[in-house]
Amino acid sequence: MTHDHDLVLRPTEAQTAAALNPPKGRNGGDLVVETLTGLGATTVFGLPGQHALGMFDALRRSSLRYVGLRVENNAGFAADAYGRITGEAAPLLLSTGPGALMSLAALQEAAAASAPVLAIGSQIPAAGLGGGRHGYLHELRDQQASFRDIVKSVHTVRTQSQIPSAIAAAWESALTAPHGPVWIEIPQDVLLAETTLPVVTAMDATPEEVAPRPELTAVAAHLLANAERPAIIAGGGVVRSDASGKLLALAERLDAPVVTTFGGKGAFPWEHPLSLQSWLEDRHTTDFLEDADVLLVVGSGLGELSSNYHTFAPRGRVIQIEADAGKLESNHPALGIHADARLALQALLETAPERRDPTAPERVRTVLAKVRDRIAAQDLDLEQQVVAAVRAALPARSPSFWDMTILAYWAWSAFDARHPNTMHSAQGAGGLGYGFPAALGAAAADPSHPVLAVSGDGGAMYSIAELATAKQYGLDVTWLIVDDGGYGILREYMTGAFGEATATELTRPDFVALSESFGVPATLTSPETLTTDLTKALATPGPSVVVLPALLRMFEPTHL
Repeated sequence: MTHDHDLVLRPTEAQTAAALNPPKGRNGGDLVVETLTGLGATTVFGLPGQHALGMFDALRRSSLRYVGLRVENNAGFAADAYGRITGEAAPLLLSTGPGALMSLAALQEAAAASAPVLAIGSQIPAAGLGGGRHGYLHELRDQQASFRDIVKSVHTVRTQSQIPSAIAAAWESALTAPHGPVWIEIPQDVLLAETTLPVVTAMDATPEEVAPRPELTAVAAHLLANAERPAIIAGGGVVRSDASGKLLALAERLDAPVVTTFGGKGAFPWEHPLSLQSWLEDRHTTDFLEDADVLLVVGSGLGELSSNYHTFAPRGRVIQIEADAGKLESNHPALGIHADARLALQALLETAPERRDPTAPERVRTVLAKVRDRIAAQDLDLEQQVVAAVRAALPARSPSFWDMTILAYWAWSAFDARHPNTMHSAQGAGGLGYGFPAALGAAAADPSHPVLAVSGDGGAMYSIAELATAKQYGLDVTWLIVDDGGYGILREYMTGAFGEATATELTRPDFVALSESFGVPATLTSPETLTTDLTKALATPGPSVVVLPALLRMFEPTHL
């Protein structure tokens, strides 16, 4: 009897001949890039360093496209965005010690947002591994320990023959739901040494899908079908698993109102009669969700931001669908279903009967009207004008990437993403500097749409060097910098808590002149001309900068 795997393992005569006569001049770095190519990678991000030069030398002998950024953390943010946009593992090539450690904040964001980043770093020579104090350049006692608390898995290579298997295992880990970053490290001498191993051919590292248990989805379908006031919270897992269509079908079958988390923006149509939009930081929304007798939470752990800062206390039965087993019931007791959102929603669609509730759209309109009235009473016309101006200028299918800045915090609640997987922010880990380098990664992933980045002046200074990257590669990104002369949200927090702010005021460059010095066109705009100036910049190929001097304020919180 012949098994399929017997056929796969039997090489052809041509393959045997090629394997017995590998090309000359290859090193361990070639095994890295050959493995990446065999796994299906087409683009890599990174920054060269002395210990990693074997990998970078091998790039010129490969078909991989290299996008090099100016700071490792920014390269990590670019890889994160590439992974979010494509759903593919994004290789990130780094050097040892300082180069590796500079990526940690970006990898934390990738972990929080479930972005599949394949970080491959170099190491000191193999003889120095193990924690001894040999005095090698960039030496750390235990480099991988710095990554272990952040990434999904850690893989250490000691010989060239281990390279393909280690990268394949890491690739599978990164793409197993929930997606996330992984770390591989390879000693300098292993990368540099000439290799006689055969060229790495196509490899299979396809992860198994996380399917729901049928007895659990049967109970969930029964609860939803017999609920009086069901509601749905749709998180980032719906977007990442490409389950927005199934979510819409289930909501309409059940007549269940839907609110999207900030990570789930675009998962449900903004203007749909059942859409509660994204006003999670509002007590009216919180009250509505607490009143649900059955609450379906899909692809969210109901963390701090998604629970109105942990003031949300559901009174009904909670059903939680989550691919990250550690998030199941981590904040609220629930019928926990460990599964990919798409597969679980499909099971509910196949099981749950129709349920009609003609009052649902009116209840949704009532909540949204209360939210609008609350905001209208706070004299925040400027902020709403700016949000509307950005929405009017941005093409419907163009992705946007938002830094940690007041305009982004408004956008989490008030911005209509229009389509799934088009609005992204750093709200997972909450670090500064995400917006612009992430937008560059998205532009590298899909050049068919212009990309928008939004930063404050404080966050912009984290990634200003990447104007050179944008210019070098001609990436079609428009960068909106809202300049309020400091760390605006921290200014608000400190003034509110202590009566005055400390360490929040910043000396900034002339962002227009600075951008133009990189050869990147820039425009000084105003709230009145923002839509026109942004529209023009987004319609012009290549990078551009739009600077908006404005002092924006946040709406009053409801959780205090």
